[in-house]
Amino acid sequence: MSRASYPLAALRATVLHAQRLTAPARTPRSSLADRIVDLVTALGYVQVDTLHVVHRAHDLTLWSRLGRYRLADFHQLIYADGHRRLYEGWGHAASIMPLEHFSLQRWRSDRTVSYNPAFSAWVRKAASARLMARTLERVRAEGGLRVGEFEREADRDGSREWYPWRPSKMALEALFARGDLMVSKRVHFQRVYDLRERVLPDWVDASPVDPDQARRACLEQAARALGVFDPRHLTFYGYMRATPARSLIRALIEDGVVVPIRGESTAGARTWMVHRDNLPLLERAADGAIPAERTTFLSPFDSLFWAGRRDELLWGFEHLMEFYKPAAQRVHGYFSLPILHRDRLVGRFDPKLDRASGVLRLEALSLEPGVKPDEELMAGVAQAMRDFMAWHGATGLEIAKSRPAGFAKKLRSALDQPEPSP
Repeated sequence: MSRASYPLAALRATVLHAQRLTAPARTPRSSLADRIVDLVTALGYVQVDTLHVVHRAHDLTLWSRLGRYRLADFHQLIYADGHRRLYEGWGHAASIMPLEHFSLQRWRSDRTVSYNPAFSAWVRKAASARLMARTLERVRAEGGLRVGEFEREADRDGSREWYPWRPSKMALEALFARGDLMVSKRVHFQRVYDLRERVLPDWVDASPVDPDQARRACLEQAARALGVFDPRHLTFYGYMRATPARSLIRALIEDGVVVPIRGESTAGARTWMVHRDNLPLLERAADGAIPAERTTFLSPFDSLFWAGRRDELLWGFEHLMEFYKPAAQRVHGYFSLPILHRDRLVGRFDPKLDRASGVLRLEALSLEPGVKPDEELMAGVAQAMRDFMAWHGATGLEIAKSRPAGFAKKLRSALDQPEPSP
């Protein structure tokens, strides 16, 4: 039975548990492949990005929850024939997703309901249709190909002045968005496109699903993964346009799939929403049975932050993505990683890995206002930093600036202490 009001601690624990961010690193009971697939399935999407100052965003999202792992083991599940259980496609922007959800994502080529690109205006041009047909036939005949293998031929079709991409890339991306092509692998992080039937394993059900049913399923998945949320958060997590989704969200509420609760926030008591399957989890969290024990660092693209302003209302933390800003306008840095310690977002740092020297340089390291760098916090951050550095193959750490100034000194001192036994 739901309570009159839930405390902040219970709401935070519910969110973190739904996002697989409560448990500390322990000796695993299942294979790494199973744990990765289970994690991606629970989150729904792991966003892909090209920025590479440290390991890329999708790799970092897994590290935040699993700790140190071999990148090849993750990538094999996406790109290796005979091992493929995940795939790269349009989900929450470009994402890694479970293949068992493949048929539920095919509505995303409809630009009227999806935020993902469909290139509708370009596709309607006769020259574009001819180029797409030629592109598809060439892939069919030659096997998986990259953009660079098309460009000379495609450039003769003109129309470059209308789009920032070359026509060849437009054709490949349009075929990819439509589902005719999939990403079979990446070479130097460049996509290799191949026919869907050559990439998709035989066991995957690719049968069309009614678009409204599929979008409702995606909204339900978002509700489970968010833990505690506002209705508007569902469409951003699921990356669908809000207005066409209103009737679907209304139906979820009317059907009792998504239920309102009263809970605290940094701005006072308010109404939150919870998926009915997460109500027992919320009750356990309110009883103190879901302890948040993990200290970790989070990618700027982490799905914990796919709920606008929730980080402020639950943690008093403003998440900023500043790589698109000029350097002079950045507050925390180019690729600032929030620091999660137990159930608090306590600080952030802006890392850059010098791969040649093996030095991890923190351009900025800071604690949130009011956070004290006590011994327990420093031990947790130091242990996470050891694992982060080892995962990157970093053997040295440099800290350019720290706020407060003593935070860097305390971190170095904690790193000098013997590593605790697992």
